[in-house]
Amino acid sequence: MAEATESESRKLLSRLQATMAEGEAGQERLDRITHLIADSMGTEVCSIYLLRDSDTLELCATEGLAPEAVHVTRMRIGEGLVGRVARRARAINTANAPAERGFRYMPETGEERYSSFLGVPIQRLGERLGVLVVQSKDQREFSDDEVYALEVVAMVLAEMTELGAFVGEGEALSARHKHPVMFRGIVGQEGTAMGRVYLHEPRVVVTRPVSDDPEEETARLKTAIDKLRVSVDEMLSNVTAGGESVEVLEAYRMFANSRGWLRRMEEDIARGLSAEAAVEKEQSAARARMETVPDAYLRERLQDLDDLSNRLLRLLTGQGRDTGAEMPQDPILIARNIGPGELLDYGRSLRGVVLEEGSVGSHAAVVARALAIPLVIQASRITTEALNGDPILVDGDQGVVHLRPEDTVASAFRDKVAMQAEAQERYASIRHRQAETRDGQVVSLHMNAGLMADLPSLPSSGAEGVGLFRTELQFLTRSQVPRRGELAALYARVMDAAGGRRVVFRTLDIGSDKVLPYMKPFEEPNPALGWRAIRVGLDKPGVMRMQLQALIRAADGRPLTVMFPFIAQFEEFLQARDHLMREMDREDALGHALPSRLEVGAMLETPSLAFAPRQFFELADFISIGGNDLKQFFFAADRENERVRRRYDTLNVSFLTFLQQIVHRCDDCDTPLSFCGEDAGRPVEAVCFAAMGLNSLSMRPASIGPVKSLLMRTDLGEIRKVINAARAEGVQTVRPAVMEALRAQQG
Repeated sequence: MAEATESESRKLLSRLQATMAEGEAGQERLDRITHLIADSMGTEVCSIYLLRDSDTLELCATEGLAPEAVHVTRMRIGEGLVGRVARRARAINTANAPAERGFRYMPETGEERYSSFLGVPIQRLGERLGVLVVQSKDQREFSDDEVYALEVVAMVLAEMTELGAFVGEGEALSARHKHPVMFRGIVGQEGTAMGRVYLHEPRVVVTRPVSDDPEEETARLKTAIDKLRVSVDEMLSNVTAGGESVEVLEAYRMFANSRGWLRRMEEDIARGLSAEAAVEKEQSAARARMETVPDAYLRERLQDLDDLSNRLLRLLTGQGRDTGAEMPQDPILIARNIGPGELLDYGRSLRGVVLEEGSVGSHAAVVARALAIPLVIQASRITTEALNGDPILVDGDQGVVHLRPEDTVASAFRDKVAMQAEAQERYASIRHRQAETRDGQVVSLHMNAGLMADLPSLPSSGAEGVGLFRTELQFLTRSQVPRRGELAALYARVMDAAGGRRVVFRTLDIGSDKVLPYMKPFEEPNPALGWRAIRVGLDKPGVMRMQLQALIRAADGRPLTVMFPFIAQFEEFLQARDHLMREMDREDALGHALPSRLEVGAMLETPSLAFAPRQFFELADFISIGGNDLKQFFFAADRENERVRRRYDTLNVSFLTFLQQIVHRCDDCDTPLSFCGEDAGRPVEAVCFAAMGLNSLSMRPASIGPVKSLLMRTDLGEIRKVINAARAEGVQTVRPAVMEALRAQQG
């Protein structure tokens, strides 16, 4: 682009900035902007369309079209040329708009006189905000320089929109970050929390998008780039030679040293943008490409560029994670995604966590459960909307988040939290009592754990022991395989903290969506049904043997209970048990103390194991039903898929009948059986399981009080009759009948 054109571009941006500085209302400001863009570009028409909601664009200002069409003309995303620009997030440049595919004639605008059309998206970091359009009567395509200039102007308009510059009476667009917003996500960990937003990656707000001193801005950019390169080099020098982390950082360094990236940003500055606005313009373009690239490797590299852009913006603006932003007293962490180590660093100081991405079995979800922190995942676009310090309510029971809630919503939520706190106080009074039902049956209640930090809650929860200790967290939160001595010391501390209560150690359960950071990723079409848990342990026995040695040494003469996950057939249990027995012999030969009693069990998470030979049930010292996986495989309903996972009720007659068959097989061989999983912690489900003969349940600590309270007020014999009657009637689920019976029993 010629220097004269660059000067014109800077002149237009300067005029825009001057317009923004004037004290006009939002609509007057929009009208002035469309006039000066049309005047500067020599077009008869300039129009600004802004999003009224997530699906609808509204004509909010125009120079050249019929004034009465403003705030009247609307179209859906994808409708007409303007809607196509918004949907594709790419410019449309045509000399003959009426002949273009998808053209929609809006009679109220009077636009039929204009042939040439150039529309560019108004967007910020992939977030659609609107469309900027210029039109002319002449049949001509706009030049590359003109397209570029309009894109730069649209980018500045996006920043202005973000800062609430167009808010005024009659506007379609409300002020960003001002009004209540509700997000529907997926339950990652149950529980409720009230607090203030604390952003894991604070949103950088570009408050100065325009500059009239390109030399100064270029110097600022180069200084920040130099600092960025130094920081990447330092990261590289601090990692162990070899491995994937080095490859990732090498890719980082490649982008940080990319001349093309720097050149494009320098060109943006030459056209009138500030350094940070130039960085963000390139970042927005990268995000738009990211959404259309099918290749996973290329998407990851574009993600690297996105991360580098965030680092560069923080250096330029002084905003972001490392600038001393104070964590509020009641922090709710908001992030696109987060690793397990980072979440553990925050620890129990957090009241709750909300993620834009993630899955119910992700590392973050596993840690959130271990920390008993309410977690909502897949809350789309919350990082775009939330600001540090915003009031926020997290309903982990329903997967709902209220950001900047209205007073009525906040009041109702406070009442709910108060009722839960009151109920917890009532449960505290029964914590030391057995869960004995009205008809004299005793149900054993245990807690799930995965961190040392869980163990202090063992006495106060009312649990009789730890029914599941997840050992994978110590592997997931490290950059390399833990040493045997470290694990032995940790497991010994767990046993010490349990104070003689039984702890069931589940061996390493990785794979599916729990991939070790130092383990080479293995792409699988359906990882939940793939190479995971005991399958990994048997194929790569080195780590499993090391973990078994650590458990034996941790016991140091005390009782030891080991459980192997995801056993699908008897042969797998035999092989895993054989590994353990060989390690027992080896430790004995080395002169180490052996456990005073050894229990070896299996998790029944696949329907196939329910039909294993009788010898399996005779050999296993105990069996624990892994309810989360067993239910998804029984119903062929992926628990990550919201469309199907709520379709099937745990109290479905078929599922309860299947559980009863497992109970009968275990009773026949006198094999202890328990149920472990989210459903065990739901009081109504827990009562039904107990009525079916499952007299041992393991759940999160906070669920033990509610479950015990309902069990102590219930006659299981009556509930069993209700279940059998419902089954005989051929109903789909026993839930309505059981709920009615429970209400009658509670008086």
